[in-house]
Amino acid sequence: MHHLKEEPRLVAWEATAACNLACVHCRAEAQTEPDPDELTTAEVKRLIDQIAEFASPIFIITGGEPMLREDVYEIAAYASERGLKPVMSPNGTLLTPETVQKIKEAGVSRISVSLDGSSAEKNDSFRMVPGAFDAAVRGLEHARRGGLPFQINTTVTRRNLDDLEAMFRTVVDLGAVGWDVFMLVPTGRGKIEDEVAPEEYERVLNWIYDLSKEAPIPVKVTCGPHYQRISRLRDKEERLVGPPGHPAGGARRRSPGCMGGRGFCFVSRVGEVYPCGYLPVSAGNVRETHFREIYQGSELFRELRDVDRLKGKCGRCEFRRVCSGCRARAYGAYGDYMAEEPYCTYEPRV
Repeated sequence: MHHLKEEPRLVAWEATAACNLACVHCRAEAQTEPDPDELTTAEVKRLIDQIAEFASPIFIITGGEPMLREDVYEIAAYASERGLKPVMSPNGTLLTPETVQKIKEAGVSRISVSLDGSSAEKNDSFRMVPGAFDAAVRGLEHARRGGLPFQINTTVTRRNLDDLEAMFRTVVDLGAVGWDVFMLVPTGRGKIEDEVAPEEYERVLNWIYDLSKEAPIPVKVTCGPHYQRISRLRDKEERLVGPPGHPAGGARRRSPGCMGGRGFCFVSRVGEVYPCGYLPVSAGNVRETHFREIYQGSELFRELRDVDRLKGKCGRCEFRRVCSGCRARAYGAYGDYMAEEPYCTYEPRV
């Protein structure tokens, strides 16, 4: 049976594994060379056609370093023509006045660039490439001058917990239109020992809640679904209204709970469709199966959408519809993507 109403709001496509950096926490475990089996230009265009048949999501062109794919501008332009909203996540080091214009001309409305430290010294120990910070900052200056809006993504790990306030000031100073704080999901090269303790998570999410009220730019959380609970519990005026899972008022600073297979999916460089880039369980491959069939019909995605199948305390939690815990962390910890979220300190009232 088709869940005909199920439409992705965001589809991430891993354009390539090739990258000119080698970050310690890389999900893609990026290499210097592209994967010979990467989806071809024609295959990616067919994927875009299949998505466009039933949805018009944000189409995130990620990697690796997507700018190392020669056809990336052609593909972004094609996505744009077909009614998708292309965005791109380069690492910033390859942005020049020329490439900034090419990105804009291809219909890309904004880019996101990762910085994980407020200074070269703090960022580059993470990125494993001396000069990465300065190169990215130079690239972002080209983007700012060229009128290409950018957001900064920062992954919170033990290495940069004490740098977050300075990091936020850096983001604002650079002229970013938003700050997206990622809570590390230990996968790829991201190691469990880099993960912050669950109590620290709570502290950081509460800090972000406070910051988001004063911040001159939107601040949001990715891969920290518990933020839904924290912001709701702290928003005393807020009532849980609207359909389950629908952010009530204050949506500006609401970051969704786990969107894996529920509004979001990740298409790997070889066409495997995953709930997200951190949950390595495939729902099918676009080389063999129509994207809509995978997104709406796969057993994996249907299971993820059914919060009543959640186990442990997630299954009992009154916030399960809006949070649902990080399914990738559950998988990483227990080998079961429906298990309870291991990095949550909350005890359900039920």
